[in-house]
Amino acid sequence: MARFRVYHTEGVILRRLDFGEADRIVVVFTPGRGKVETVAKGVRRITSRRAGHLEPLTRARLLLAQGRQLDVITQAEALDLFPNLRADLGRTAAGFYLAELVDRFTEPQQPNPALYRHLVEGLKLLDLGQDPDLVRRYFELRLLDAVGFRPELYRCLGCGRELKPTTNYFSPAGGGVLCPDCGGRNRPVSVGALKVLRFIQSAPAYDQVARLRVQPGLMR
Repeated sequence: MARFRVYHTEGVILRRLDFGEADRIVVVFTPGRGKVETVAKGVRRITSRRAGHLEPLTRARLLLAQGRQLDVITQAEALDLFPNLRADLGRTAAGFYLAELVDRFTEPQQPNPALYRHLVEGLKLLDLGQDPDLVRRYFELRLLDAVGFRPELYRCLGCGRELKPTTNYFSPAGGGVLCPDCGGRNRPVSVGALKVLRFIQSAPAYDQVARLRVQPGLMR
């Protein structure tokens, strides 16, 4: 009988789905293999020692065996449970939002080490008590950079002219901002909001972003 190839990796658990009588499908985002869909056999049994290490929003060290369709988790050890994040409903919701973005913007088996670092950083920031709205905006812009969709925030997507300090319009489909003449029915973006987005996009680290004093509701 052919032996399975096994490998070690760390990863963040993005989501899980009950499978069969006692198994779970576990979707993991890893630094070296990207998004990996795995199966944890028997993990729903009360005697399983792996269940607590495979909860969503957990960073874990895993040992996996390559299978025909899904890789099989044979060992799991939690590296970071982010307990403060889990203790607060708002921070938990923000954490799941980050995980959902990664899940939606990535394809299986497409490594993206930069995005993995940003995801771990975002979860740590939420766990440390940073402003969830600011962390979300920071992560969104980092994610878009990492997957090749950096939004244009300085020139109009329509006419190419430099954006003036007035109410402009954000186009999700276009991936950037439109001037008032080209904005159409897109979402308005105020002068203050655009300044904040530009600052977050250009900031080399979150430490600088954390110093921002943003008006309530501006980043939502």
